[in-house]
Amino acid sequence: VQLQASGGGLVQAGGSLRLSCLASGRQFNMNFLAWFRQAPGKEREFVGSITWSGGSPVYANSVKGRFTISRDNAKDTVYLQMNDLIPEDTAVYYCAANWAAYTDNRAIAWAYWGQGTQVTVSS
Repeated sequence: VQLQASGGGLVQAGGSLRLSCLASGRQFNMNFLAWFRQAPGKEREFVGSITWSGGSPVYANSVKGRFTISRDNAKDTVYLQMNDLIPEDTAVYYCAANWAAYTDNRAIAWAYWGQGTQVTVSS
């Protein structure tokens, strides 16, 4: 499977952005999609995940209540709606996919990755 993330940009604190992750290629054995982020000098951090069919969203505590993951199956696209953004959300955001039977908040557990998209939140 190939993943292509887009939608990043510069936004003021309190603003919103929606990231997209388009999946293409062989997808028949994929079970989960996830978003991760990586700030300069920090490890890649789990943001949230969703099943391939678009159910059972899981979120990191740091984004719970502000971020929403959804999937448009007809478009093979997963979205990350980010509201009430804060400067600490500044990072490169990556989408990832996996065939595992369960989701995992460790980046090492995810097999397929898209290129990152930069999100910068100004104060």
